Amino acid sequence: MRYAVVSFTRQGNMLFLRSFVILLLSCMTIKTNLCFPSLLSSLKTLPIDGHFDFEQVRHAAKDFGNRYSFLPLAVLHPMSVSDIASTVKHVWLMGPGSELTVAARGHGHSLQGQAQAPAGVVINMESLQGLGMQFHTGNFPYVDVSGGELWINILRQSLKHGLAPKSWTDYLHLTVGGTLSNAGISGQAFRHGPQISNVHQLEVVTGKGEVVNCSEKQNSDLFYSVLGGLGQFGIITRARISLEPAPEMVKWIRVLYTDFATFAKDQEKLISGESMFDYIEGFVIINRTGLLNNWRSSFNPQDPVQASKFKSDGRTLYCLELAKYFNRDETAGVNREIKSSLSQLNHVPSTLFLAEVPYIEFLDRVHISEIKLRSKGLWEVPHPWLNLLIPRSKIQIFAQHVFANILTDTSNGPVLIYPVNKSKWDNRTSVVIPEEDVFYLVAFLSSAVPSSTGTDGLDHILIQNKRILEFCEIARLGVKQYLPHYSTQREWKAHFGSRWEVFARRKSSYDPLAMLAPGQRIFQKAIPYSQ
Repeated sequence: MRYAVVSFTRQGNMLFLRSFVILLLSCMTIKTNLCFPSLLSSLKTLPIDGHFDFEQVRHAAKDFGNRYSFLPLAVLHPMSVSDIASTVKHVWLMGPGSELTVAARGHGHSLQGQAQAPAGVVINMESLQGLGMQFHTGNFPYVDVSGGELWINILRQSLKHGLAPKSWTDYLHLTVGGTLSNAGISGQAFRHGPQISNVHQLEVVTGKGEVVNCSEKQNSDLFYSVLGGLGQFGIITRARISLEPAPEMVKWIRVLYTDFATFAKDQEKLISGESMFDYIEGFVIINRTGLLNNWRSSFNPQDPVQASKFKSDGRTLYCLELAKYFNRDETAGVNREIKSSLSQLNHVPSTLFLAEVPYIEFLDRVHISEIKLRSKGLWEVPHPWLNLLIPRSKIQIFAQHVFANILTDTSNGPVLIYPVNKSKWDNRTSVVIPEEDVFYLVAFLSSAVPSSTGTDGLDHILIQNKRILEFCEIARLGVKQYLPHYSTQREWKAHFGSRWEVFARRKSSYDPLAMLAPGQRIFQKAIPYSQ
């Protein structure tokens, strides 16, 4: 009996020792509620001007892509930049043992959960809109704005001063910090570059909770890191945006092509030299019979009789979209310039469609479509978008294969395609673009019908996107994704290529715990990454 008791005691001791070791290791690697004050309690005690929400957090687990949903632990509604800095520094001081991460969320227009923080803290950047805008209207005008400000609000306020930003995205209901963390591209990029090429200065909260002002001459490495940096190096809390005199009106033009090579040649001609147009984009129309008289009610053909005779017959068509900005007293001269410029193009003559609209109406045109789609319940659906940057030398190969063999219809959303000039991009930023003087943005902006198993269903569109990407890789087209999304660090390294080492070094410098923007899935907190 005695030996049995000793044996039992030893087993008990071993079990206790093993349990103690496991508990100790758990305490060293994860700050659970059993080992440390709860994360909730620690956040609640932070002295901030705004407030944390621990209950109403579901909205922060949703975005425009409507495909990924990760609930955060808390949502911070900051009233000041110091609220953001205090929160980030608090998480930073927890050290690598804490799994808590931080994500800045603007207007929730991410596509793949990039602004989400699973069981972390999401910062509602729109709470900073109340900080106001400060305009400088001298010889080199600019505006200082909050990183959570919407571009549409900047447009409305700057127009009161007769000014406007130079470069836009097609959709203006996005935050400054959100677009500057990517690039910000639209039809003005061929002339002014993306939005990140039109910023003078930033205020940034780094991954250490430090508030840093940066520009080309002050803390320049951080400045260029954050621009196009996918939120990896800091949270943009304020930006100084370049402005120019704003026009009153826009001549909005669309013409059609039946041949891609001719379409691309004209686009490239228009972005070279001193183009008289201020905006140049294009899009693809596949398998859309009887489209021309219904494609946009606000457009009227220059020659209605001839336009009515043009039959698409389901052919793939290419639409060139142009805009010329002007003031009302310049109308006659602008009309002559447009007529002369269009005469040098090779579009189908009968398909010249014209509209004249106020400047703000042109820039905010997508919002009009949003309102219509929301009324039909078709806005908050999955958006499996795919955005590619394709070298000019490969665009013909891409178009021939994708538009003829992979993409069978464009009724699920527009397919944009237009060239931009690399010279308007700054290679010191974190954005990765093709290594050619001219490259194309091709954007497949699909909307999926929930529960559909047909060609408008999510699975079909995702398979189609995968086929496009696989073709680009097999054909070695040198394509780079815009608004990139990858699931492994190996894929991210391939995306950045020779620039990965710089990207990883910057991460180590400004967010050494890898706690910022976890939804990008580039780095994982507290796990070492190779440079």
